[in-house]
Amino acid sequence: MPTGHISKRSVDAFSSESKDSYLWDDELGGFGLKVTPAGRKVYLVQYRLGGRKGRVRRVTIGVHGRVTPEQARVEAKRLLGIVASGDDPAEQKQQKKDRPTLGQLIDLFLSEHVDAKLKSSTATEYRRLCRLYVTPTLRRRSVTDIARSDIARLHLAIESPYQANRTLALLSKFFNWCERYGYRPDSSNPCRHIEKYKEQRRERFLSPVELARLGEALAEAETNKTTSPYVVAALRLLVLTGARLSEILTLKWSYVEFDNILLRLPDSKTGAKVIYLNAPALQILTDLPRLEGNPFVICGKREGARLINLQKPWRRIREAAGLEDVRIHDLRHSFASVAAGSGQSLPVIGALLGHSQPQTTARYAHLAADPLRAANDAIGGRIARSLMASAMKRQSGQK
Repeated sequence: MPTGHISKRSVDAFSSESKDSYLWDDELGGFGLKVTPAGRKVYLVQYRLGGRKGRVRRVTIGVHGRVTPEQARVEAKRLLGIVASGDDPAEQKQQKKDRPTLGQLIDLFLSEHVDAKLKSSTATEYRRLCRLYVTPTLRRRSVTDIARSDIARLHLAIESPYQANRTLALLSKFFNWCERYGYRPDSSNPCRHIEKYKEQRRERFLSPVELARLGEALAEAETNKTTSPYVVAALRLLVLTGARLSEILTLKWSYVEFDNILLRLPDSKTGAKVIYLNAPALQILTDLPRLEGNPFVICGKREGARLINLQKPWRRIREAAGLEDVRIHDLRHSFASVAAGSGQSLPVIGALLGHSQPQTTARYAHLAADPLRAANDAIGGRIARSLMASAMKRQSGQK
């Protein structure tokens, strides 16, 4: 077999005509180059396990062009060092190849854990985060090779702090699941100690003037028939009940109790839930036409289906109302702000909104102070008028 110093010049000059040919380095024993008749040149290491009678093994280093001769020589030294220590790099490489990838395991995690144990809305969000942020960069990586630095780079690369933090939370749950089922060692979650971004909680409430503009835009869309009556009904119900978007879009007629004037939801973000109906909300449901064969209150275009998304019609309506910065979820905030401004207590507001934790309702605490300020102003004014009347009496007596 040909031997010589493997360098760029010797590699470029070496060729094969009818079968694979090998060039072995005359300085580093076992380091070689394979050339196919098609001209493909591959660096490799060849060694023998168990002495002279042991079997010959080969490990591919890389293709010439992607790997330089100098890089291949460094890797060959490393591999031969593993052999000298009594290990088999070919076996190690095969074991690494047999390890499941993150993509394989995250699909299993989604189907066996998320779909089975979490809400469908959560599963949909997890799949969206995986599709947008996780799998494009990590899908082919062995799940055991992913380190904290990989997760930190991914977290940093996501521009939206909110999306970055949600992705980090998803991956943390995934790696905990991997540990539980033995795909990674215990206490090896690479998401640990990665600091989340600070998130500014966005609070946008519609003022009475803005609510009036929204009402006009909805009435105009209804009159001109530029928007589905089910879209208009959905938006009105959202602002009149403070319900979540998913609760209104998935609402079925079987959940509506007209006699008890409430909606009884078998499931929601916080579990089973009752939404009380005020007179305007009840009237909307009373007037809304039911489609035969469709169990949903807010019907979609397809027969028997519900409306899936409100974003496009909402953008048109909010533009007509001059409310371009208002999100659909802000309608829920607006319901709460009106309740707080009307003197309702935080526990009552939390119950109406279906909050499971008191701290969730606490964001409206500053609005709940409005009636107190009004009462304080009225009391102060009355006392001031009494003080002034007393002073005026004294002045008139002196005269």
